[in-house]
Amino acid sequence: MKFSTSTIVAAALCAVTTNASAQSGRAADAARQDAVVRQALSTYNIGLAALDPDPTPWAGQPGVDTGGIRELTLDSAVALALEKNLDIAVSRLEPQSVDYTVAGIRNIFRPTLSSTFGQRDTVQLPTNQLNGGVRVSNGTSTYNFGVAQPVNFYGGSYTVNFFNSRLDTSNTFANFNPSYTVTLNAAYSQPLIRGFKIDNNRQQLQVALLSRDVSEESSRATVFQTLANVRNAYWDLVFAQSAVDVARRATELADKLVEDNQARVEVGTLAPLDIVQAQAEAATRRQNLAAAEATAQTAELTLKRFLVSGTDDPLWRQAIRPVDLPSLAPAPTDIEGAIRTALAARTDVTTARKNLDANDVNLRFFKNQSMPALDLNANYGLQGLGGTAFLRAPGNLGGAVIGTIPGGYSDALDVLSRRNYPTWNLSVTLSYPLLGNQAEAQYARTQVQRMQAVTRLRALEVQIAAEVANAALTVQSNLKRVEAATAARELALKRLDAEQSRFEVGLTTNFFVVQAQRDLRDAANTELRALADYRKSLVNFERAQQSPAGGGGGGLNAATGGS
Repeated sequence: MKFSTSTIVAAALCAVTTNASAQSGRAADAARQDAVVRQALSTYNIGLAALDPDPTPWAGQPGVDTGGIRELTLDSAVALALEKNLDIAVSRLEPQSVDYTVAGIRNIFRPTLSSTFGQRDTVQLPTNQLNGGVRVSNGTSTYNFGVAQPVNFYGGSYTVNFFNSRLDTSNTFANFNPSYTVTLNAAYSQPLIRGFKIDNNRQQLQVALLSRDVSEESSRATVFQTLANVRNAYWDLVFAQSAVDVARRATELADKLVEDNQARVEVGTLAPLDIVQAQAEAATRRQNLAAAEATAQTAELTLKRFLVSGTDDPLWRQAIRPVDLPSLAPAPTDIEGAIRTALAARTDVTTARKNLDANDVNLRFFKNQSMPALDLNANYGLQGLGGTAFLRAPGNLGGAVIGTIPGGYSDALDVLSRRNYPTWNLSVTLSYPLLGNQAEAQYARTQVQRMQAVTRLRALEVQIAAEVANAALTVQSNLKRVEAATAARELALKRLDAEQSRFEVGLTTNFFVVQAQRDLRDAANTELRALADYRKSLVNFERAQQSPAGGGGGGLNAATGGS
């Protein structure tokens, strides 16, 4: 096999272009990944700097750039999530995707134009005396146009065709040469029983519209769950940073105890061995402070993940300082109203009802398909003929041409417009399978699926009622935890003051002072945790009325009957 030079050059250029495109794509991916790595490393260095009071960046690493401090309220965090969160952005695209599916089905009901242009030449064999000659040549030119459309009501459809032809012939019996023939034909088909109320196309459209509603509910559920995650992450960050403050104050108390003990040893009122215990406690609290700072950095990254649109977002490089502090907001009291709200508008309930609606659509479709097919067909057509007409001598068939009457395509259209040569047809077609059909089995199967859907909806309603009630109980329980933790922290503070006073006059030892400091630290952390849990339980109570845990509204799982 031989190849021309141009073919080889074209193949080489194609290969080079393909290779260059692939390399360009890989280079873009590599650059994007490098940017992600650099941003993550910068964030790591920021966290490392917070853990080390005298940070020293690794050799070869870029300098630590905190990007400043961003004070953030809870409402601002929610607004940022609505604007930039990637999960929400993805969920908002899903309804648009379903819109294209709906548009594709709607296009079935749009008119379809058709056209045909052709040329045909035939030479007839002299099979009989009426052949019109020994060698008859016929040349036919066709140019046809048509439109067809299924109707989006009552299942009907129509077609309109406009046929045109021009015939050049050597037939001695021809009356016109060339002759022009035009035909206008309109037909309408209307189902009277099967396919009248619903058919395959309308069934698919109705189910697709329900799928569109379900995708909207799924998007809403993602938004509700993401905002709940943002609020919970915000309160976790508040707790983590407050825990850092508690650990720092505990460390300062331990360091002050070490200094006081050193002063007492110098004046001879305390044994040197008691300093070791205070120093060991101070070291332990510095470890606790480092762990609390690491937890705060992790909580900050968790919140940032919900608020940024990528690692190039300025917020990713900034330190977040929460402005709102957890407070004892009033606990919910109208539990019955909350349950009714959830049963009426929660996304998974709405999705379950949409599934039930889809099952109803399928029931109507399969029941209709199991009926007899009775179709009314109507057809009406008009014809026209024109061209150069031959005048022949009277008397004999195929007499000599004694003259012509000039004519053309417009003559055929004129004959057509006068409607002198109409054709029409009206028919009714009936068909019915004698021993049953597939639609009857599908109708029975869809009835079972509908009963399953109704049962699932009832089970879901019970589950939602229990979830909302449990969320309300958790709110009440956490409120009591906060009250108890606040009282315990106040008592721990009084105990520490008492132990410190007793220690200063020599009535107690380091052990009891250290123990009182630990108890105060633990009580403060417990109070902070209880406050954060209370705020998060309020968030969960609100979320339980809007969407299921985990987000998403489910999909349309009803069986469809369309092909």
